[in-house]
Amino acid sequence: MAGEAQDLQDLSLVMDVPLEVTVELGRTSKKVREVLQLGPGTVLELDRMAGEPVDVRVNGRLVAKGEVVLLDELFAVRITEVVPQGPEEEGS
Repeated sequence: MAGEAQDLQDLSLVMDVPLEVTVELGRTSKKVREVLQLGPGTVLELDRMAGEPVDVRVNGRLVAKGEVVLLDELFAVRITEVVPQGPEEEGS
């Protein structure tokens, strides 16, 4: 019990550190010419089908998979799987 209390206290030191959370819906490749022609209303086809899981990354590292949902007219992600981290990744 004392070890858990110490862990929580240690964790409290970083609770307000900002992290970049990215949800990856898919990818595509474009030539410079095509990118320069992008404008409002342009539709980019991605390499995933509708309904496929999305990747959730924290500071660039894959931490979970989820699905896109509509929540009060906003897009959100429901986490469906937490990706296990190896020992070499946990400490870095």
